[in-house]
Amino acid sequence: MTATNEQLEGNPLIDPSTTDHPLYVDCVLACRTVHDPEIPVNIYDLGLIYTIDINDENHVEVKMSLTAPGCPVAGEMPGWVADAILLVAGVASVNVELVWEPQWGMDMMSDAARLELGFM
Repeated sequence: MTATNEQLEGNPLIDPSTTDHPLYVDCVLACRTVHDPEIPVNIYDLGLIYTIDINDENHVEVKMSLTAPGCPVAGEMPGWVADAILLVAGVASVNVELVWEPQWGMDMMSDAARLELGFM
């Protein structure tokens, strides 16, 4: 594996989420209502949501990935996530960005997702 400049400089590959914002938990719960149609687990527990960043004006920026670039719902899933988060009371606006770095891997799944899919 070749290190990137970000890794060498000590910058994380995944931007941190705004976990101390009052809307954070509700945004996570909203993400858990979205499912990949091919996998019976929500996208948050699959590890597809990389970052939930919420600013002081309650604008939510989400960085997410997919299990594979060729995912048949690649064009639709970011919209599903945005629609789910927009239902959270207090959220002013949402932008969902699809990212490919770092590449999603099965090690990003929660223990609950691994158990449900029979990997534990």
